[in-house]
Amino acid sequence: MTDRVKGHRTTDSGDARRDRWKSHRAARREEFVEAALRALATHGPDLAMEHVAHEAGVTKPVLYRHFTDKADLVVALGHRGTEILFERLIPAMNSEEAPVPRIRKSLQAFFSIIEEYPNLYRLLVRTTFADRGLDADIVAEDKEVIANALAGLLGDYMRAFEIDPGGAEVWGHGIVGMVQNVGEWWLERRTMSRDQVVEYLTQTIWAAIDGTLRGWGVTIDPDQPLELNKIVKLSLGDAG
Repeated sequence: MTDRVKGHRTTDSGDARRDRWKSHRAARREEFVEAALRALATHGPDLAMEHVAHEAGVTKPVLYRHFTDKADLVVALGHRGTEILFERLIPAMNSEEAPVPRIRKSLQAFFSIIEEYPNLYRLLVRTTFADRGLDADIVAEDKEVIANALAGLLGDYMRAFEIDPGGAEVWGHGIVGMVQNVGEWWLERRTMSRDQVVEYLTQTIWAAIDGTLRGWGVTIDPDQPLELNKIVKLSLGDAG
């Protein structure tokens, strides 16, 4: 007896087939992005599409089925870089530790990434695609998200200590801007180790925070965990 009933198809619906094809294409794009990361390590930020295709073991026409052009691939690399950054940075920023160790751990997370993926960072900082609008400026978007999240965290602490939180945004954006600028300088110069630059930044940031707190009559032990542990309200979705 046949498994078919007249007028009824036992095959998957068109929607199911489309969903499977969409998932397949997404998975292939991810594979090509990982290949591009490996190609970046070899060829630097000036890599070409043929370098990526060779690394992935496909022809350029196959690569162009998944990315409209190099700009499209760079944007995808930017989103992957954001994932890597937030996967390390969020747990570090939300660690239940004393103020100085918490600052240090957060800085280590950032500097470990630019040390591990220097050419990805250079590519994203140097590349602009005006016709793609803000979606292509991944670094600026990440800075904005992290600065706003940090401002929210600092504002929470300032209110808890009964300090005017009006300067929280200044603090958030100022710290993020300083860290990025130092990171770019260190990446090109390497006149000191990662641990050294992290320690200098840790002490600089803490000295500024401590000075501000003392101006409001608040003194905290930098090496003792605080009774209240405010967390950064930040997720990967905030950058997407």
